[in-house]
This record gives sequence, structure tokens and C-alpha cells, in this order.
Amino acid sequence: MNNSSTVGNPTAEKIAPYVLLGMTAVTGLVDAVSFLSLGRVFAANMTGNIVILAFATARIPGLSIAHSLTSFLSFLVGAIVGGRIMARAGADSQIRFAAHAFLLEVVFLLAASFWAVGYRGDLLENSFQPFVLIALTALAMGTRNAAVRKLAIPDLTTTVLTLTITGIAADFSFANGINPKLAKRVASVLAMFFGAALGAVVIHYSVSAALWLATAISAVCSAALFRSVRTSEKL
Repeated sequence: MNNSSTVGNPTAEKIAPYVLLGMTAVTGLVDAVSFLSLGRVFAANMTGNIVILAFATARIPGLSIAHSLTSFLSFLVGAIVGGRIMARAGADSQIRFAAHAFLLEVVFLLAASFWAVGYRGDLLENSFQPFVLIALTALAMGTRNAAVRKLAIPDLTTTVLTLTITGIAADFSFANGINPKLAKRVASVLAMFFGAALGAVVIHYSVSAALWLATAISAVCSAALFRSVRTSEKL
């Protein structure tokens, strides 16, 4: 973990990786909702979203330029908000400020959960509702990603797994590596996998329920981080 972000926060330093693993699962849930129910768009994975936007621009059937742009622009706004929050953090307070950014993620996801009540993609294809849901979830993911980027905990970006999976393979014993971070890397991949799988199952019953679940997990992670920061400050 980045030493500058954990000075004076020993308890927070220990719990932060577990918090980010929980948030990685939230990413899977959110992208399951956005991709499977909101018109083949990613709210968290902007690499995938840019590719989908390119496909939509090439007029591939079933894809929407408007949906992808909404996600992209909302993510940018969220990242700006998260970046402004983290810009105020000192070397010994980055985790505390990140906890505030994560709390804002909870607020955005909570709003999306309320807005999704009664949503059915097959009946509301031309409604305004999916645009709001895309915007709120992308805002949440952008805000969180800005904070996670500032924390700079290796292999725990909570959103992108490409480098993590590359690390698993490149540092494997067959590649003459020792792979000291194998457990954390595998845990990150599994968290994303199970979050997405869970989201895919839950949206069959209710899109709102999937977002409520994502909100609940995010809230628990944020609360745990806030508690760890307060504990560290008392030491």
C-alpha cells in the first residue's frame, strides 16, 4: 500500500484492502445492472464503455450512443468530484478523505436504487428512467475511482482487472516469478466475478433489488473504513 496514504492510520491500512475487495464486488453488481438491464452499457468499466461507444457509432444494432455517452460523461463528472475531495487530503489523511468519497458513492447508489423501483427494461425501453440510472451509477463509480486512484493500492483498483490478471500470469512460477501478491490478485478477480454473477441473478427478479444490494455492500465498506480511521486517530 502507498505509504504516504497510510501514515498515522495503522488500523485503516489493515482494513483498506478488504474494503476495496468489497467495492470490487459492488463494481460487478453495478456493471451487471448497467450492461444487462440498461442497454448494453458499462457504468464502471470505462474501457469497455469506450469500445461499446465505438461500436454504437459504427451503428451496431442493439447499442446506444446516447447511453454510452451518458455513462462516460457522468463518470467523468464523478471522477472530478472525487478528485476534488482527494485534492484536499494530506499525506496522513488520504484514507479519511477517501472514506468521504466512498460515502458519496453510497449516496449516488442509494438514489439509483430508489429511481429503479418498478423499472423493467423490456417495458420502458424509450423512457427517461434508464438515462438517470446510468448517470447515477456512473457518477458513483467515477467518484470512487478517483479516490481509489489516489490511494494507489496495487492490484486493488476495484474496477479494472487487466493488470491484475496480467500480474497473476507474469509473476507465476512458470514465468520465473514468485508472485507474492497472488492471494490478493485472485481475491480481486473473484470479487468482481461473484459480484457480477450475483447481479445477473438478482436482476431477473428486480433491478432495484440489485442496486439496493450494491448500496448495502458499499455502505458497509464505507462504514468499516470510517470506523478504522476513527480508531487510528484515537491511537
